[in-house]
Amino acid sequence: MDTAPTTVLVFALVALLVTIAFSSGTEVAMLAVNRYRVRHRATGGHRTAKVLDSLLAKPDDWLGANLVILALASVAASSIATLLAQRFGGDWAVPLTIIGLSIVMIVFCELAPKIYAARHPESVAMGSTYIYRALVWIAKPLLWITNQLAYGFLRLFGVGRTSRDGQTLSAEELRTVVAETGTVIPQRHRQMLLSILDLGRITVNDIMIPRQDIAGIDLDDDWDDILDQIRQTPHTRLPVYRGALDDVVGLLHMTRVAQELARGTLTRERLEELARGREPYYVPEGTPLTVQLTHFQRNRRRMGFVVDEYGDIEGLVTLEDLLEEIVGEFTNDSATLLHKDVLAESPGVYLVNAGATIRALNRAVGWTLPTDGPKTLNGLLLERFETIPAAGATLRLDGLQFEVLQVQENAIRTVRATKI
Repeated sequence: MDTAPTTVLVFALVALLVTIAFSSGTEVAMLAVNRYRVRHRATGGHRTAKVLDSLLAKPDDWLGANLVILALASVAASSIATLLAQRFGGDWAVPLTIIGLSIVMIVFCELAPKIYAARHPESVAMGSTYIYRALVWIAKPLLWITNQLAYGFLRLFGVGRTSRDGQTLSAEELRTVVAETGTVIPQRHRQMLLSILDLGRITVNDIMIPRQDIAGIDLDDDWDDILDQIRQTPHTRLPVYRGALDDVVGLLHMTRVAQELARGTLTRERLEELARGREPYYVPEGTPLTVQLTHFQRNRRRMGFVVDEYGDIEGLVTLEDLLEEIVGEFTNDSATLLHKDVLAESPGVYLVNAGATIRALNRAVGWTLPTDGPKTLNGLLLERFETIPAAGATLRLDGLQFEVLQVQENAIRTVRATKI
């Protein structure tokens, strides 16, 4: 090297600096590129994406090749720069060359390419894919030796070949990915995806219809009252019980009842017979919605009674309620976009059915009422009042003033909520 022409040395130094810049920038790009986007493009048949995905699956190989190139190029560049300094300079040539070379390498070979690669990781990674594949193939014998030495050193600290962090994302990490998609995914679709991720930590107790709000037919009632209830009900299915809700006879489908009414053959006995044709389905309290959705599918059911540890019915959960947790309220008023249990009386003032779940109210009206305690607004207000209030009682909670309008059967039925 001492006898090499100066021109050759200068060109070699420039080439080495370009190599160092390439190595630094592409390393950042390969580490920062979105692997899931690359994998999606590879699945779609993109050839370069397939090669890049295979490289990213084995980081030991391409990282090793990159580090070998970077180390050799850095040492060679330093040696050539020192040799050129000795040819053209005096006593201060070598120190000045070291300072100048350090500045050039930091600015042009490290910072600039890394900043660019961090901002355009996919294009840089794609552009260097085939170069890395060739480098990995060329440096394979040397990589095997260096990898063996590296793993041998890491074993001293208890790090083995199989102790590599997984590439899967947790639910919270997926939430972050979905939330940061911006305009790539419409807001409504993002909310649906986030709602699906929430299903695992929401239970049937959070969405069930409370026991006192369950509409059903009591076979012990007067027959004329039963017929009036059948004609006026908005529901497709109704539970049928005798005396109390805990003694459920079965479920009644209004289509079959309408057929019997049209033929004039509906009697109390026939009504009970139709109800017994569909046995009640029970759900243990605390069942996660992901599990319950699977049970609904497996058992071909659309509703189930939520029971506590003593077998007492606590409420009713339906497939519609579960799906509304994903897609939103089915029965929204298009004019107000409010929940079915909320009526906008005036700006900032709402009439609310206290039997509605707190989760549904928070989502529909944008409130931030606590959800870690009682599941319904009635339960939350009773907990804060610490007694059964009379009509007209008021309570302030989380920036809202609640005025009790109606109390019935030891429960708050209707309240007026006003933003403070």
